Amino acid sequence: MTKTLILLFHPDFAGSRANRTLLDAAARLSGVEIVDMQALYPDGRIDADAEVARLVAADRIVLQFPVQWYSTPPLLKTWQDAVLTRMFYIAYEAEGAKLAGKPLLVAATAGNVETAYTPEGANRFSMRELLRPLEATAHRCALAWAEPFLVYDARRADAEALEAAGAYYLSRLNRLPAADARAAA
Repeated sequence: MTKTLILLFHPDFAGSRANRTLLDAAARLSGVEIVDMQALYPDGRIDADAEVARLVAADRIVLQFPVQWYSTPPLLKTWQDAVLTRMFYIAYEAEGAKLAGKPLLVAATAGNVETAYTPEGANRFSMRELLRPLEATAHRCALAWAEPFLVYDARRADAEALEAAGAYYLSRLNRLPAADARAAA
């Protein structure tokens, strides 16, 4: 069975309708492990051993978070520094190389409307441009970058729009391929 690992980085998950709806939909997927990283590490102290084991055991990796000030939540950056630095700069052969070919999907929610993320919009840059550091990270880690899953206007979306987003998220997760065994060899 393909194992999908969803790492949720949300500083206020209890107050999030959009991310909750997405995770409720994802929970219907067979072989999914959902980890609320903020609940697991409220003090920001990452257990790198546990996180490395989690990543190595997964066939597909999803980073889910709300975009905050054009970036990821602070805990995601802390996690990258603790886990990926270790895997790729300290223990590459034993750990980092084991991620080669695994797909990475970024699932991000944004509070503003999609048109705000255009050169003419309030934010001047597309969400795709704002996520480039994560794409670069995926490339550096030999992860297969998947087109990001994005939900705009997350705070104002009504229940029907959120349910549609959840259904589409489940569909995207179902279509996300498992790691390419040839790349991992």
